[in-house]
Amino acid sequence: MLRHWWRALILFLLGGGMYVLVELWWRGGSHISMFVLGGGCFCLIGLLNEPCPGCRSLLWQALVGSAIITLGELLMGLLVNCHWGLAVWDYSALPFNLWGQICLQYSLLWVLLAAVAVLVDDRLRWWLFGERLPHYRLI
Repeated sequence: MLRHWWRALILFLLGGGMYVLVELWWRGGSHISMFVLGGGCFCLIGLLNEPCPGCRSLLWQALVGSAIITLGELLMGLLVNCHWGLAVWDYSALPFNLWGQICLQYSLLWVLLAAVAVLVDDRLRWWLFGERLPHYRLI
């Protein structure tokens, strides 16, 4: 049981770190809340194919992963931007946004990010923990 917690912590830290790096590259800055959000989303997305590795298509995992990221971004945005007033991001100038915290444009981009997260999670689990690599179906 303790081994599973260590595994989850390692994946959380790596996922959070990778998300911050993506933000630094994309926007030129980040915030600690994005580390927490990225780590949590990475762990959840990594669990999508755990019950049956290779049974779910990569597209399905990417779409569900995008929903996880979008919901996480909404909840984190409501907390850090609206409740705490930190103004970490604001999508209100973009079309199809909800309260300036999420928008359709980025939700579509999260499909690509989630697909990468699935592949990276599986490679990390193979490399760090000796788990087997699943075979992927696109659809």
